[in-house]
Amino acid sequence: MKEIFLCAISNISSGNCSEDCSFCTQSAYNNVDIKKYKQKSLEKILEEAIYAKNNKAIGFCLVTAGKGLDDKKLEFVCKIAKKINNEIPELNLIACNGTANKEQLKELKKAKISSYNHNLETSEQYYKNICSTHSWKERFQTCLNVKDAGLKLCTGGIFGLGEDEQDRISFVKSLSELQPHSSPLNFFHPNDKLPLESKTFDIDEALKWIAYTRKHLPNIRLMVAGGREITFGKRWPEIFQAGANSIVIGNYLTTFGNKPNDDIDTITNLGYKIAKFCK
Repeated sequence: MKEIFLCAISNISSGNCSEDCSFCTQSAYNNVDIKKYKQKSLEKILEEAIYAKNNKAIGFCLVTAGKGLDDKKLEFVCKIAKKINNEIPELNLIACNGTANKEQLKELKKAKISSYNHNLETSEQYYKNICSTHSWKERFQTCLNVKDAGLKLCTGGIFGLGEDEQDRISFVKSLSELQPHSSPLNFFHPNDKLPLESKTFDIDEALKWIAYTRKHLPNIRLMVAGGREITFGKRWPEIFQAGANSIVIGNYLTTFGNKPNDDIDTITNLGYKIAKFCK
């Protein structure tokens, strides 16, 4: 029986990002009306972690806005990680805090973070079309640093940013070079305030690229994350036939997702098994 891994995310620091990523509602350049805060309260984050656990999530990702880790942000994430590990030791904690060096990543590992998420987003060739304030090579290097620091690597990207088929092939090839533990595939969620064309990715095309990624990364945990609901609609369960074996449940960074119970019911009604907590 196929096992499906569930993951939840917490946006612990939101908005006012100095980077100009054209797909991101948290970029200060894009002036999107979202909730903005420097630090979410520890009590609220713990509440969200408990909610994730109660909804069968095996992973819980701590996400911060901004280019990368600094001393203050690192201290904040480590403090949260230690608190959650004391209260809910079953959860696998993932950090997603932008570019990071090996020393910073090793500190996260000491705080019992098990994985680090840093997405390549798209191909090296196309990246300059969606971001000018930092390079794709910096992102790739952070992924290498994650592995060198002894953390599990979680890296993926976004389909539907205006890239062509060769860009997608190149992107998946780069993922294959990194051999991550898990890979989140996101699908662009249009917003009129973003400079990108407000166009939803075609469902059959999306399923094709999930299958293509699975073919080239046969042994990883392949997650469909942001944009699942708006891209696939009622056809979203077809992602599992295409090769996905993981989803994000609940809300995303600045957009809403399905109710976790509805997703869980759908998965079990399909005859799949939801993965249990494990370290």
